[in-house]
Amino acid sequence: MLDTKNPYVRLDTADNVVTAIRKLQPGETVESTTVQGDVPTGHKVSVRAIAAGEPVLKYAQLIGYAAQDIPAGTHVHVHNLEFRNTDQTYDFCVDRRDIDILPTAQQATFQGYRRDNGQVGTRNYIGVLTSVNCSATAARFIAQAFTPDVMAQYPNVDGVAAFVHGTGCGMADNGDGFANLQRVLWGYARHPNLAGVLLVGLGCEVNQIDFLLDAYGIKQGPLFRTMNIQTTGGLRKTVDAGVEMIREMLPSANSTVRETCSASELMVALQCGGSDAWSGITANPALGFAADLLVANGGTGVLGETPEVYGAEHLLTRRAIDEKTGQKLIERIEWWEDYTARNFGSMDNNPSPGNKRGGLTTILEKSLGAVAKGGTSTLNGVFRYAEPVDRKGFVFMDTPGYDPASVTGQVAGGCNVVCFTTGRGSAYGCKPSPSIKIATNSDIYSRMPEDMDIDAGRIVTDNATVEDVGREIFQHILDVASGRPSLSEAQGLGDNEFVPWQIGATM
Repeated sequence: MLDTKNPYVRLDTADNVVTAIRKLQPGETVESTTVQGDVPTGHKVSVRAIAAGEPVLKYAQLIGYAAQDIPAGTHVHVHNLEFRNTDQTYDFCVDRRDIDILPTAQQATFQGYRRDNGQVGTRNYIGVLTSVNCSATAARFIAQAFTPDVMAQYPNVDGVAAFVHGTGCGMADNGDGFANLQRVLWGYARHPNLAGVLLVGLGCEVNQIDFLLDAYGIKQGPLFRTMNIQTTGGLRKTVDAGVEMIREMLPSANSTVRETCSASELMVALQCGGSDAWSGITANPALGFAADLLVANGGTGVLGETPEVYGAEHLLTRRAIDEKTGQKLIERIEWWEDYTARNFGSMDNNPSPGNKRGGLTTILEKSLGAVAKGGTSTLNGVFRYAEPVDRKGFVFMDTPGYDPASVTGQVAGGCNVVCFTTGRGSAYGCKPSPSIKIATNSDIYSRMPEDMDIDAGRIVTDNATVEDVGREIFQHILDVASGRPSLSEAQGLGDNEFVPWQIGATM
């Protein structure tokens, strides 16, 4: 439990800054130090003098360097704290923590959809996928034909959803960008939350449907169909034919019913967006505790957003199951350093302006809070973007920090639930995997009651513990996996958040 009797939070005895629980006024006392000026809620204040060039510590970790002399009691933020590229020394496996997996009979359960291939879904959609942007309108028209009145005849089907994107042609037919798109489409085509799939193309695009089917061994059948506009005879004929194909799938999809399944069948995307200073203090550690509970029940937690673990990746390599796994993470960090440099960017382009208004100053500070979502268990694997996650426990996937692109990769990898922490108030939703929103502070929870599922701000405002909120999150995961709508689902979000990560030239 946090000690909140004071108007600030100290996260470690080694820190030379603390975080304001409320706005601090000049003349107030913070740890025997007089506050020198206004310090906004969630922002940092120095508790001793910090010389120019000296490291600034939070969580007992480096978050940047003093850009000038910082007197004791001073607001510490973008005006006097600077970022420098990290030069980490990595240790491997020294903090490995293997959580004991509960016996099957003692594992938590949920009501899920068991598929013929043994996978388990938490939702029962039919998906209309596109190989290229040129078939996006056709896919949307096909999905729109299945109105609420039509779907009322199929109460066990959550809906017909179109997953469209802005690429698929004008791109190289090899390399990272092409591989990303192929893995995403393959991952959605076999996703357990999709009872049936229709893949629609134009016909002449770089991303050929036949190549995708051959490369990934996908076979057509009653619940997986393909078509393209040029062969079918134009847009209208394609829409008509596509609607008929999905009508043929619906009775089979509707015959699937929920049954009791072990929590070991859950794969949860651990995500954050619109972060603030409280993210690393409340919601992210609570989600990390829930992730540990999930691992103990045989399930899988997937941490992503490589640019948002930058500067904290050394904490993950220390938890790696072996050095090879830790090195895979370092390789992805080095790739991102090169990727941002050759595009004339910096890893510290993140945090966003909203993150900074919420008290986060550098990517190092943001990352230290972000990795808390991954709990404390052993890092069992590191996966490329949208690569199938084939290991249980806690794993990492290389994704961008941009939330829609990041979650798209995690869902393609197999995640059937998304847990999303936010401090500034992200309105993200997801199909086909439901997104649970966890507010880092009670203010945003009260201001956005139709968007925020859980209030982790109670850790600061109501003396709740990280463990209390973590258990609440874990139970909510089970409830939503069993069919309870998340608030983003209730508002109809999720149709526009399918965003495969694009890399490379558009030609």
